Amino acid sequence: MEIQEIKQRLTLAMLLQHYGLKADKQNRLKCPFHNDKTPSLQLYYKTQTAYCFSTNCNTHGKAIDVIDFILYYEKCTKHEAIKKAESIINPGAVTTQTTAPKQANEKAMFLERMFTYFKNAVHNSKPAREYIESRNLDHKQLEIGYNAGQFHHGARKDESLINDCLKYGILLDLGLKSRTGETAYKPFGKWCIVFALRNPNHEITGLYFRSTLSDKEQRHFYLRDRSGLYPSYPKADTQKLILTESIIDAASLLQQEEIKSKYEILSLYGTNGLTEEHQTAIRKLKHLKEIIFFLNGDEPGNKAVAKYAPMLKSEYPNLKVTSAAVPENEDVNSLLQGHSPEILTHLIETRKEVNFLFSSEESPKGKEITQLLSDEKEKSEQPKAPITGLDTNNPYNLKYKGNEAGYQIKGFRTDQPDSLKTTVQTIAEASSITLKLDLYEYKQVESSCKLIAGKLGLRKDAIEADLMQLTSLLEQYRDKQQFKANGRQESKIQVPAATATKCIEFLKAEKLVQRINKLIGKAGITGEETNRILLFVIASSYKMNDTLHALIQGSSGSGKTRLLKIISHLMPDEDVKRYTRVTDNSFYNQDEYFFVNKLICFEDLDGLKEDAQLAVRELQSNDILRTSTSIKDASGKISGGERTVRGPIASLACTTKGEIYEDNISRSFLIAVDESKEQTLKIIRYQNEVSAGLVDKEEQKRVTTFVQNCIRLLKPYEVINPYANKIQLPESAHKIRRLNELYQSFVKQITLLNQYQRKQDKQGRLITETEDLQTACEILFESIVLKVDELDGSLRQFFERLKSHLKDKEQEFTQREIRQMLNISKAQCSRFFNHLQEMEYITAKYSGNQRKVCYKVDYWDNYAKVRTQIKDDLMNQIAGL
Repeated sequence: MEIQEIKQRLTLAMLLQHYGLKADKQNRLKCPFHNDKTPSLQLYYKTQTAYCFSTNCNTHGKAIDVIDFILYYEKCTKHEAIKKAESIINPGAVTTQTTAPKQANEKAMFLERMFTYFKNAVHNSKPAREYIESRNLDHKQLEIGYNAGQFHHGARKDESLINDCLKYGILLDLGLKSRTGETAYKPFGKWCIVFALRNPNHEITGLYFRSTLSDKEQRHFYLRDRSGLYPSYPKADTQKLILTESIIDAASLLQQEEIKSKYEILSLYGTNGLTEEHQTAIRKLKHLKEIIFFLNGDEPGNKAVAKYAPMLKSEYPNLKVTSAAVPENEDVNSLLQGHSPEILTHLIETRKEVNFLFSSEESPKGKEITQLLSDEKEKSEQPKAPITGLDTNNPYNLKYKGNEAGYQIKGFRTDQPDSLKTTVQTIAEASSITLKLDLYEYKQVESSCKLIAGKLGLRKDAIEADLMQLTSLLEQYRDKQQFKANGRQESKIQVPAATATKCIEFLKAEKLVQRINKLIGKAGITGEETNRILLFVIASSYKMNDTLHALIQGSSGSGKTRLLKIISHLMPDEDVKRYTRVTDNSFYNQDEYFFVNKLICFEDLDGLKEDAQLAVRELQSNDILRTSTSIKDASGKISGGERTVRGPIASLACTTKGEIYEDNISRSFLIAVDESKEQTLKIIRYQNEVSAGLVDKEEQKRVTTFVQNCIRLLKPYEVINPYANKIQLPESAHKIRRLNELYQSFVKQITLLNQYQRKQDKQGRLITETEDLQTACEILFESIVLKVDELDGSLRQFFERLKSHLKDKEQEFTQREIRQMLNISKAQCSRFFNHLQEMEYITAKYSGNQRKVCYKVDYWDNYAKVRTQIKDDLMNQIAGL
């Protein structure tokens, strides 16, 4: 193709559509050839050129044509830009299944360009991505577009594009003029996700639009003169073909590699949608052995199978016709949303021949599937929310599709019980009107309906009926949100099906705790192997019945806060509360269920007032706070009342002064940050790698998100430990009663982390195995030793370092010698010396008129021997089980 011909056929508007770029009303856009903060690239549709007015741009000072645009955008050579331009003009030139004609038809070329634009629009539209994700579809894996209805705005001066859109039904001419005097057009399939329908040459010959606003009526749209199949014509060597009822059902199956590799998939266009084109495609399959109906589990789906199965059987006598036993009122996509993807494979593998499915009794396998789904629902943490007709994916822009028009509710407030004031945008075809009104004010609603009907050409009574229904839905939504605010119902993030499958495979793997520990290292914690997995196990207990707590102790700058932050970020964000400072009564004044099954993190326990510390301790021990207080009623009268705040909670807290939190220590696992020289070198090496750009931050984010999804899939079970009375902790441990209780809870949590690998008894309780006991003892060993030791973690580390630097037990030393030798601050060294003196581990000797103070170790304990004895004792007990 000659360059001149390319410039004649490839317009600037086509390029913008191809690259998903959108110009403003002045035909300007942010220059894609440099980092542009304000629109500096001016588009000239008359000459089909562009000019960047920024001096930072490589193109500054010259007008660029369409080929130059591709050259700079793709950063390629002139020859490559010309080839790219040819492919944009003629996208159907290269096909995947059969050789297309040299001159592809104009409609296929046009629809290919439009579908490319729609696919790019998905990346720029958060509502589109949210809707696609709500259907558990992956737009990165599938070819899905989105029509925001804006594609023609930047192309008004490109008459050829407008004419093509009108010719093939993408735009409808309303025969009206806009306020600017331009022709008003109505985009077809506005606010819909888009799928391509393809012919035998794999060219796009039709588009299917699925509304994102309505799940009831007016939700399916096809271009006029519909042609093409989804996802395409089946391959010629197809032996097993699955027929689905809808395109979204077919897309759901296409995501499952195990199904896609064994079967060809073809979508019908509804229960009455086995068209002549479908039958023609099936007739071409000379090697076809079986057709599998995977339709909805309802009466229309059953009737469709009863209608089409005999028809296919009569035309192909040797063909095996089967049907998957879909549970009542379910379809392929709803199964994917509510269950793991394995259920789809299971339904296909347990399909039955059609003759056996239409008896008066349900087939045994159908009953088995129904029971399987029933069991899954019983295990589910929360029931599936009923469909209300109100799209609440974006709480700041609620959507409702009425019988007469579409409505968008902007910034709806849920804290107004006596009114329903909101901003309502009414949308009909290509026009809309936005009004502020109180839906409880009848006269205001009536006058607004009259105004809307007059402006948009709609029926006033139908608008009133829509707003009445909308009022009822908004009341339900408000009550639901207030219910959530009170903590009685938590909004849970749904893990996508593909991700859930990977997470479950990980949770079923051997040596799970060790694998998790490696992921924690990849998330950004270097070293601290024992401490980090101990903190992770404790943090993950927040959603269980027996929650755990940790107190992280270390000197200033030792890295304790970083430990807390990274571990807390590995938990689902919606279940974590982080605090730097807590005032006296704030915990007591929270909503009753605000803290239920939450992980509470305190970056510095010193930031909590005494009353706040008391509240935390009570939530840790008793799972509830009860306060007698003064309450003012609606009339302003003050009387005595009671406030209740409930747990359970799990908690992580940091401190430099562990010794002063005696009550907190008894309720928590005490974790001493590793302040050794070896750990310091590891941290410095990691910091240097971060500064050098050698640490992959994106990989850290992926690991964090993966671990969060794994935690979301864990469920609270009751755990029984048949070995609970066979493991005895050291009797010399500090507050052995509470330590034993913490240890048993920790073993339970290890079992719960392994819940996808553990057996259950008849009552559904998980059964602890000896592997869980051994893992718990290995992780908890340091914490148990600290409970036995009368010195806290930081003080013990200092004392052991002090002894290692002394040549003999009688050697005298000064504070200055030790702080220089151990490289610690004067204040920290003085504090450690004072504590050791109080505990009678060292004694002071004054000389030179008391101007010089020398010290000597008075109690030289054998800490290493104590550690060895405790570890050997615990491991011998486990080995003897």
